[in-house]
Amino acid sequence: MPLAMSRPWKHPKTGIYQLRKAVPDDLRKLVGKREEKVSLRTRDPGEAKVRHAKAFAELEARWANLRAGPKALTECDAHQLAIVAHDRWLEQHKDNPTQQTSWDIELGGRLFGVPKTLKEITAEAERLADFSVLETPESKILRMEQACLDAANDYLTANGIFVDHQNRRTMARALGVAVQRASVTLARLARGESIQDFPFSYTAVSPRVGNASAPQRAVTFQDLLNGWAAERRPVAKTVYEWSRVFRELEKYLGHTDALRLTPEKLIDWKGVMVSAGLRAKTIQGSKLSPVRAILQWGVQNKLLESNAAEGISLDVKAKQGERKRSFTDEEAKIILRAARFEKDSVKRWVPWIGAYTGARLSEICQLRCEDVLKIDEVWCIKFAPEAGSLKTSGSERVVPVHPALIDSGLLNYVSKVRSGPLFAELSPDKFGKRAAMAQR
Repeated sequence: MPLAMSRPWKHPKTGIYQLRKAVPDDLRKLVGKREEKVSLRTRDPGEAKVRHAKAFAELEARWANLRAGPKALTECDAHQLAIVAHDRWLEQHKDNPTQQTSWDIELGGRLFGVPKTLKEITAEAERLADFSVLETPESKILRMEQACLDAANDYLTANGIFVDHQNRRTMARALGVAVQRASVTLARLARGESIQDFPFSYTAVSPRVGNASAPQRAVTFQDLLNGWAAERRPVAKTVYEWSRVFRELEKYLGHTDALRLTPEKLIDWKGVMVSAGLRAKTIQGSKLSPVRAILQWGVQNKLLESNAAEGISLDVKAKQGERKRSFTDEEAKIILRAARFEKDSVKRWVPWIGAYTGARLSEICQLRCEDVLKIDEVWCIKFAPEAGSLKTSGSERVVPVHPALIDSGLLNYVSKVRSGPLFAELSPDKFGKRAAMAQR
């Protein structure tokens, strides 16, 4: 039976939250298990929601790679994956950089100089197994290359990329470059040099006006999104949806480096979306606005010099016939009359509560019994974040129960439910929202 783990799962013993997701039937042979479990490494429920959304997006990306079948790993993608190895190496040795002796910097730049066949790699592995061979620079290089090749398997598997000779070697070479760069940084630290970039990830040379050779740390779109999410603590659904927007942008650009983004490229991307038939409101509100917000956060935190999305917008004025219209009085009467004869509690009460409170569908569907309460002898409905996420902080409010709702039997219905969700039959989606099920 599939596990419906749509929100962070709290371990009953450790209290640490996890992502748990049943592996789809078509991927179980490739993944080798029925369920994915990923520790979110936090006991904070708010932080767990943010990390859950990010981990879920990464899991979906890995499954998408597996479904796509074997494909060649590009060098650009390999170096992007290897950033993790660079950062881990720095973190592991930063306190005692002189004790980092497992990587030879003098030889690190010579790794994977000439592409090797699978037969040659096998022969080299057999050589390494022979401990009678004297340690030479060549044998050291072989050992370092073999360590990278071994580690490459884990990186490829973790990202749902098929492990073959070509992909393994591409990934291993990127790992070698990453560890070499980290080791050079550690060597400079050991000499007492001040490195402003440390402990940020990956230093890279990026041309600037007036200083063409100034070193500048690479900043990925994911770095910006992670930093923004950690600081602003948005709802999990926002993190998930905005992550998808940036994946679309990265796919169009062919890279993940926010420093390389230009206004011209964003304008071109906007044109592609317009040509694809997306509505102006969708492009403006769901695509360009998230990009602009995240880039602005990067500017405010001195990670970017300018916001490439500044001033780029789209006229969202709807044409005649495209505007969403409200119900006419006659249509509203038809809906409310029909709802009175419904036996399904959702169809019976959600339209009526909406009509007499003006609340959003998501707010109504996440109501709990304790949210219908008496205040100073007046029955009220409380819309609070404890029941579920609200659109804004100003959305938290208390609304008196309209006499029409009382006369229709709402309080009787609440007393029968007694406790818990008012509409327990609505299963929450992966973000904990019940409204999506009510719309079906």
